[in-house]
Amino acid sequence: MKKRKTYDTTPFDTRRVPPKQNLFFMPFIWAACWILTRSGKLKIHKVNMKGLKPPYLVLGTHHAFMDFYITPLALFPHRANYVSELEGFEAYGEWLYRQAGCLGTRKFINDINLVKNIQRVMKRKGILVLYPEARYANVGTASELPASTGKLVKLLGVPLVTINMKGNYLQSPIWNLKKRSGVKLDTTITQVLTAEEVKAKSVEEINALIKKHLDYDEYQYQFINNMRITYKDRAKGLEMPLYQCMSCGREFIMKGHGTKLHCNSCHAIWEMDELGRLARTTEKAGKKTDIKLHIPDWYEWERTEVIKQIDENKYELNCKVKIDALPNAKNFIPCGEGTLVHKKEGFYLTFKDYRDKEEKTMFFSSKSLFSIHTEYNYRDKYGQCVTLSTDDDTYFIYPLESGFNATKIQFATEYLHKVSTENTRDILNKVHDELRAEN
Repeated sequence: MKKRKTYDTTPFDTRRVPPKQNLFFMPFIWAACWILTRSGKLKIHKVNMKGLKPPYLVLGTHHAFMDFYITPLALFPHRANYVSELEGFEAYGEWLYRQAGCLGTRKFINDINLVKNIQRVMKRKGILVLYPEARYANVGTASELPASTGKLVKLLGVPLVTINMKGNYLQSPIWNLKKRSGVKLDTTITQVLTAEEVKAKSVEEINALIKKHLDYDEYQYQFINNMRITYKDRAKGLEMPLYQCMSCGREFIMKGHGTKLHCNSCHAIWEMDELGRLARTTEKAGKKTDIKLHIPDWYEWERTEVIKQIDENKYELNCKVKIDALPNAKNFIPCGEGTLVHKKEGFYLTFKDYRDKEEKTMFFSSKSLFSIHTEYNYRDKYGQCVTLSTDDDTYFIYPLESGFNATKIQFATEYLHKVSTENTRDILNKVHDELRAEN
């Protein structure tokens, strides 16, 4: 009889004080990072960094796994602590991740213990690296950052440093991780604010500076620098971020293969050239016209379509899903099948949790979710995925039927958060005005 597998259900200890990076490991880490960035001929530019010593906070752009090889080189010769999602701990082992100076957390939750640990790093005169986008770039452009980023900077009261990396996404985009040759890596590390300037500026001013210094467009970088990517399957997987046809408007019928992205409904075809642009040849009045399209423009057009659906009360996700829970750094726990519903008020996840005997429905409000973590081919075997987290669990959710697209769910989550936040602000302002009128 086959022995039933047992799982460790102990929640991850987020209160545990993170160790400094293991000093013995550092020469090996720097050497490995140097070797792994040679193919991209990495260049690092330092701005206002002369004489800067820890403690300070580092905010970095987040393109691909290459980010974790470049950042230690940009900070050399200093050690640092890194904020990391628990799946990294599970994949590589908690001991190793802690020796590398990682702080474990869950994405898109309010983690008070994480903030306390970041404060501890600052008090012991350390460096804390945080990638505030909290996920890899979908189409090589910056994600909107949470307003709380500036609040964290103000709370810590230490110098603010940014690392803006270029080329990492182009080498290995999240929708097709096959490494491409011909991409040059370029990184700028900047001291944006001194400790005194942090104290003098408002949260809004700090957020504006962070946005400015962490802005990027990988396809623009590729085009300007004439970097030709000749990888023969460079459009394979592109249908995951570009899931809606710009020609006929149909969703979930796009397919990328080789160098082409085509629609299975209207049969429109776009070809991805070596400079990362999508080209389509059309005929009108007997003349052929080549249309060049910037991939991020298509992506942002899809966002506007989702916003229209929400504003017209036409958006709703109701999909059968497979669910795995990650309570700690040791194991995923299968939770079987369930249903994921997404409405204006938030997500409803119905399933039988490993902790419970009966099926239940968990609710995640739109107001609480600034965004959502997305995957396009999780660990190269699970396919598309989104995650929803509580303090003690992260639920990895995979579709079992059509109608589920991680990009669209992300767009909807971000817009519904804005709507719910604005509505709450309007209500509070109305109550405030009424109280003032009464007085």
